[in-house]
Amino acid sequence: MARRRQGGGKRRRRRDFDADGGADDREDHIKLEGVVTNVYAGGQFEVTTEAGGAVRAQLCGRMRKFRIRVILGDRVTVALSPYDLTHGMIVYRSK
Repeated sequence: MARRRQGGGKRRRRRDFDADGGADDREDHIKLEGVVTNVYAGGQFEVTTEAGGAVRAQLCGRMRKFRIRVILGDRVTVALSPYDLTHGMIVYRSK
């Protein structure tokens, strides 16, 4: 006898990767270029931006998922929240 699913609701559709509205697609974030100047424990980085400010940042979810390595001296793009300009997310690592 075949088993039936309990609950009877709709099945969830998988979303496309590009359509998930990730951190790199947000319009309210401020994007700045910078260089990683210090690496802290727990996946935290200090990034010195081209504007001269220092920002503490962590990797965004996609970079953690695909295991993108960021090391000291890398050029990165940091997305900052307009509410707190001292914390950010690293959304891109330049080659």
